[in-house]
Amino acid sequence: MVPTDDGSCTALEADTANRKVTFGANANCYFYTNFPAPCQQASTDGYNGLAFSVKAPAGGVSMLVEIQTTTTCSATAVATSSYFTVSGLTGNTQTVNIPFTQWASANAASVKGFVFQGFSTTSGTWEIGQTSLVCGAGSGGNSSVTVTSTSKTSSTSKVSLSASTTASAPPGACTDLLIDDWSSQSRLTFLFYNALLLPTSDDGTMKSIVVANNHVTLTPGSSSYFYSMVGCTSATNKYGGIGMNIKAAAGTTLQVELQISASCDSSNPTSSSLSSTQLGWTFDGTEKYYSMPFSKFPGLDTGHITAILFSNLNRVVTFGSLAFYCGATGSPYPVASSSQPAVPTSTVPATSGPNSFVIDAFANPDTNALGFWHGGDDPATYTISGGRITFSMKGNADLSWYTQLSGSCSDFTANDNGYLHIAYTGSAAFSVALQQHNPSCNEGVAPYPQTWDDVEAGRYSNSAKTDMYIPITHFNIDRKKAIGFAFKGFYASATTTVSKIELVQTVPSGFSVPSKLETAPLYFACTRPNSFAFAIDDGDPALAQQVLQAVNAANIKVTFFTVGAPLLDFGNNLTNVYKEMLGRGHQIALHSFTHPPMEGLPDNAAIDSELTQDIDAVQKTLNVRSKYFRPPFGTEGARIRQRLAAVIPGSKFINWSVDVEDYLWALSTTPEKQLDAFKRDLAKGGNLVVMHYLYPTTVQYLAQFIALAKATGKQLMRVDQCMEDPEAPPL
Repeated sequence: MVPTDDGSCTALEADTANRKVTFGANANCYFYTNFPAPCQQASTDGYNGLAFSVKAPAGGVSMLVEIQTTTTCSATAVATSSYFTVSGLTGNTQTVNIPFTQWASANAASVKGFVFQGFSTTSGTWEIGQTSLVCGAGSGGNSSVTVTSTSKTSSTSKVSLSASTTASAPPGACTDLLIDDWSSQSRLTFLFYNALLLPTSDDGTMKSIVVANNHVTLTPGSSSYFYSMVGCTSATNKYGGIGMNIKAAAGTTLQVELQISASCDSSNPTSSSLSSTQLGWTFDGTEKYYSMPFSKFPGLDTGHITAILFSNLNRVVTFGSLAFYCGATGSPYPVASSSQPAVPTSTVPATSGPNSFVIDAFANPDTNALGFWHGGDDPATYTISGGRITFSMKGNADLSWYTQLSGSCSDFTANDNGYLHIAYTGSAAFSVALQQHNPSCNEGVAPYPQTWDDVEAGRYSNSAKTDMYIPITHFNIDRKKAIGFAFKGFYASATTTVSKIELVQTVPSGFSVPSKLETAPLYFACTRPNSFAFAIDDGDPALAQQVLQAVNAANIKVTFFTVGAPLLDFGNNLTNVYKEMLGRGHQIALHSFTHPPMEGLPDNAAIDSELTQDIDAVQKTLNVRSKYFRPPFGTEGARIRQRLAAVIPGSKFINWSVDVEDYLWALSTTPEKQLDAFKRDLAKGGNLVVMHYLYPTTVQYLAQFIALAKATGKQLMRVDQCMEDPEAPPL
């Protein structure tokens, strides 16, 4: 890993061929390198020190090396720092070896990163080269370097960005290295990142690339290829090859190419290729594990692997998780499966309501037992037959099914002491919501619904997994304006069958009523009277200046919801883009780390990881801590709202009531329909926008969007201002 500077060092030059940087130091200059979240378990993996090369401007000078560690290997743990002074530098190129034991109080089992700073002279040129974890710190090196301790400690970390390590593995210690688990469509085809947060994509000629259930299905064109970068991975004496599951029809063939670069420069690699036939692969339409042993690739330099590329595909193929495997043989890389809902840890006393009536017994395909509408977003995902409804959402957390309590607003408060009873079989991995109408009880006014609250269905199930009992008061909405119930946020592929939805007065004897878990409030509209907010999601950095020009010309402030992972990518300039936006008074808020549909993630740990890594990335690169979060795709459910409330107290879950529908029209032959969509929602009273600066046509229409919003007479402002946040800047 080669350190990266904080932007304050002077005359910075990077020599990628020799893997070093040269620079002029000043009082504030520092370089840093950080491991991928949550940490590098260095000592656990057998490493016992840090080695790097340095050439000082002159003899007799020194520098400070900081190690950042945490007590536990967690993305949310606060790093502490220990410092050491490297003295005895001669002015020649030297190799410094520092045992971890020389950093007092550092926890080498949970290393976040290193910072190089405190350069004792600002005259002349400094040089820092390849930095590696080593198994024999203190041995070797070109000349002697004295390492002396300082006692300074700190509870805060400096800004640090992701870097990959190419250090050799300690003997006997190896775990398979995941390249990609195809965790979400957007990470692959929106961010173009693999699981290593390195570039991956096709050549633009694939007919389709579809991610589902931790698999990717590639439908090739006549000469399509697909690649995934792996940094500069040293597999020597560690990894025996790369493997993955593949499902392909009989007769399928393809080519596998491994790219290498002795200098770790991916712009001019050499390659070694084998066909699927040469690898001994045959396909029969079933999914099987296939390996690519490095020993089969002629002339392969296993110390500097930079990419894997698949080409000459003659049929559709589906890939499972792609990973380096340890030793001579591999096996499928395990992926997380959807966990069962957490068992409640606290309960509340049972109550007794005044009413009991059936809401839905599924006797009619279009109406429920109350005579009101029931139906879903996609009729292909559910079937009603024999007095039952069976949901087969296949883990698509963005789809919902609804059953209404009335044709408009229903005052449901008389039932506050009662329970929603759901008789079911199958999976309980979904959310149940009670929806609230808007103040005018008019579905022609935006937003409709105004909001809703979710509960995690499985928390309210009996031990036999046949019945759920949900207290009506656990739906924190204005229950005087209830619309109906929704089943949503399905995050497992297993089916769910429901035979009855009813209101009951109390719960059976022996049923423990779980306590309500707090959910972050869900907003579709500004709360400040006569306000309007443009909330803009991540896009193309090349279009950012046009966005700024449009909002500056209109003299307005807007909010940008940013994905965390691209902020840590030095190549896209996104961090500098958002620093400029901050400097102009705009708001930066959270939008996940890699843009998956977060309610569809397999467990709370995966949701927390997306949240905490986004929080960390935004804070480290932009020095911003935000309590405003917009979910990718607008997908929400009980789990993401519960975890958001737990991770960020006082957080706000922001969706929208004005959608320009850029995802539908921006690249179509009728991009002007983005204007039509904006006008439609504006006419309904919508005042909170979703749009992306991904597409030139969308950005070109921004000035017109702003003019249309101003013509309503509403005041345009940031999201925190339109939410009447006392911590927002004054208007």
